[in-house]
Parts: sequence; C-alpha cells; structure tokens
Amino acid sequence: MEYVEPIRDLEQIRAIKQSLKKRSARDYLLFTLGINTGLRVSHLLELRLKHIVDEDAHPKEFLFICADEPAIYLNKSAQQAIRLYLEEKTTLRLDEHVFISNYDRQAITRQQAYRIIRRAATDVGIHDHIGTHTLRKTFGYHAFIQGVSLSLLKERFHHATPSETLNYIGIKREESGVPLINVNL
Repeated sequence: MEYVEPIRDLEQIRAIKQSLKKRSARDYLLFTLGINTGLRVSHLLELRLKHIVDEDAHPKEFLFICADEPAIYLNKSAQQAIRLYLEEKTTLRLDEHVFISNYDRQAITRQQAYRIIRRAATDVGIHDHIGTHTLRKTFGYHAFIQGVSLSLLKERFHHATPSETLNYIGIKREESGVPLINVNL
C-alpha cells in the first residue's frame, strides 16, 4: 500500500470541492464528509441515509456510527453537502446507502472511492500521494493546526501514542510549534 499525504493547502481543498460539486453531488459529499469527520473510508461507504438525515430529510447535527463510538459532529460544510446531495437525489429511502453506484444501486467500492479522489486531485493539479486515507489525514492535519488537542485526535484515530498520531497526520516536529498555554486568571 502506498503512503498518502494530507492535503495541507486550503486552496487545493477548495478547488477539489468545486471540481467535485460540478461533477457529482455524491462525490462532493464523499470528499466533504471525509475531510470534515475523519471517518475511515470503510465507514463512509457503509453510511445509510438514516445516519445523516432525519425523517423529514434534514441533515442531522450528529452522526452515530455505532453504540461504542462517540457521536461525530456534522459541521456546516458537511450539512451543506448533504443538502446538495438531497437536491440531486430523486428518491429517498432512509435504509439506502448514501454512496451508491450509478450502475447497480449498491454501495460504491473502496476502489471506486479511490478513483473518485485521485481523479479530483489530478483534475486540480495535485499529483502527490493521494488516496482514500488522504481524507482522514486531511481532517486530522487541519484539526491539529486549528488547535484540536492531540489527545482527542489520538482517540478519534484509535492510535496508541501521540507521536503515532502526529506521524499519521503528517505533522513534522517544526510544524507542531510551542504550545501556548495561557491561563490568564
């Protein structure tokens, strides 16, 4: 398996989202949910509509994968992508997979998800090591850069050590910087 990198450049993320939005609401949702939740692609592909929308077809605020996992917040970007997806979807069955194939109405495969992500990256000029794990790593990288604690990311990714998480999300020692702990009482 090839080692993949997170997408560090916000402009590249925006370009991929724009490219995918023009092509397919499904593919746009796959990318957007991936980079905003940090879910493994296997969990993304198992999602059913009932996981992300309520009975009235409104995006949920939290995603519950299974009972022993904490809820995952569906932020504004994720909810907007869900709404766009629902506009394109002509029929709504809550038990149906979210990411269904256009050919056999089954969930798309990991290989198809990989092709979607690779093509989108290539379309906007990214030729680095990109794959399905890129979504999860991009989530972790940007969460860490924006101040989410390393311990929370370690827990989300089920890693044994903080250094494993830093390595996974592509943070180099010089990028982690000096923590600013300002208890200004």
